[in-house]
Amino acid sequence: MKLNIRYTISKVLGLALVLGVFGCSDFLDEQDPSNLQPESFYTTATHAESAIAAVYADARFVGDGAGIFSSNWQFLLAPTGTTTTETAQNSDLNNLYSLSFDDNTLHIRNWWRGVYKVIANANLVLENVPGIDMDEGQKNQILGEAKFLRAWAYFYAVRLWGDVPLITTPQSATSEDFFPSRAPQSEVYSLIVNDLLEAENAGLPWTDESGRVSQSAVKTLLAKVYLTMAGFPLNETARYADAASKAKEIIDNPGPLRLFDTYGEVHDETLNNMGEHIFSLQYNNLIGDNPMGNMFPNFQPVTYRGPSGTGSTIPQIDFYNSFDDGDLRKQNRDGWFYTSYYTNGSGELFELGKPYIFKHFNVIANGTEGVEGTAKDNLNVPIFRYAEVLLIYAEAANEVGGPTQDALDALTAIRDRAQLTTGDLGSFNQQTFREAVWTERWHELCFEMKLWFDMVRLRKVYNSTNGQFDDFIGHVNLNSDQALQEKHYLFPLPEQEIINSPNLTQNQGY
Repeated sequence: MKLNIRYTISKVLGLALVLGVFGCSDFLDEQDPSNLQPESFYTTATHAESAIAAVYADARFVGDGAGIFSSNWQFLLAPTGTTTTETAQNSDLNNLYSLSFDDNTLHIRNWWRGVYKVIANANLVLENVPGIDMDEGQKNQILGEAKFLRAWAYFYAVRLWGDVPLITTPQSATSEDFFPSRAPQSEVYSLIVNDLLEAENAGLPWTDESGRVSQSAVKTLLAKVYLTMAGFPLNETARYADAASKAKEIIDNPGPLRLFDTYGEVHDETLNNMGEHIFSLQYNNLIGDNPMGNMFPNFQPVTYRGPSGTGSTIPQIDFYNSFDDGDLRKQNRDGWFYTSYYTNGSGELFELGKPYIFKHFNVIANGTEGVEGTAKDNLNVPIFRYAEVLLIYAEAANEVGGPTQDALDALTAIRDRAQLTTGDLGSFNQQTFREAVWTERWHELCFEMKLWFDMVRLRKVYNSTNGQFDDFIGHVNLNSDQALQEKHYLFPLPEQEIINSPNLTQNQGY
């Protein structure tokens, strides 16, 4: 049975809710045998497929709303200094831009609840699916997907909050650790790595155009985890070799994975889950449109809807200017930005007055020159692209022993597509190559919820005005003129979570 995540995700069972509801049925003298019970749900392969689909559905919390003119994904963009807002009507989002967020900031609360809901439903799969009498290959793949998704969620949690509750079994009010304490980061990373190593051996396909977790997605996440462990705060520098090795496994045997020839293909919905896309959050108009609409200009007619959009995430102008003028990623409607578009999506070309983010703009849905939009935004949200694998390898290999030809080739592939010239191997030493890769990460992976985590693991921040890298502490975010502080290495735990769970403690500085 092949489950297409994009088209069946709206039909899955909300498992956590179901299991809670049936706990309140003691007043019934009899139970309707046609109703699902906790003990009867996990009995067939169909139940297993529905259970894993629920975990995929939970992962889409990243695109959910976070108050007026804001979405959860903005949480990881606003503090980086690479974006700003021209709407400024969401106080929580404004606090993220100004680095004045606290333990009541809505986006922080939403991310905590989101990642732990993914973890909770993944735990249900891992606890119950092994006992189902079904095809072993299908079972192993579902368990591998659940382990990947649990690792993916914990990887966010440990980078956002540091020590976090480590919950690996389904919970109820009678569970021994119903009020968990925070586990050390090293223990959380140990679980993440173990989950991913087991997922590697789960018989997953190398790629999967239906949107499900693939072998290449597992290896990509594992390479990224190793790269992160090599940096702050763990500083396990031996992990650079692990990161390079794992990324090289993908590069040496890519199969259908490749860099797209053009940047337009990165946000072409007909290429979802293909080519450069290793793993993405799945969106379809029948379930929910692509959630990146807060990047649309402030009530300007760039889409089929006419004057709309909020402009609550736009590029910070100094970051835009930091791209070389010859960088194709900077070119209007060719790369990551646009400075003009077609009236109502398909009419006369008009100037927008400033650059906006084109990276997630769906021309099929919104329209293009002479072609009206479909009004159905089926574009996915990319989580891992092949471009990131190349950059992980280039950075990690250089940290092991300085620049190599293979590492340079990986970096050059990124720059060639941008139509930029790259020096030969002899023109780099370890430090200059290191910063060249970091710069490409800022320019290639911008607006994809990645750069904040680079800032934290490197303790460095790209300075858009001079192209150098500042120390994290003291770096001034140009969109707010505020300096990063030591406390910003981590976010605060939501206040309500600490109130509800007396064993939790707050991060320093909040």
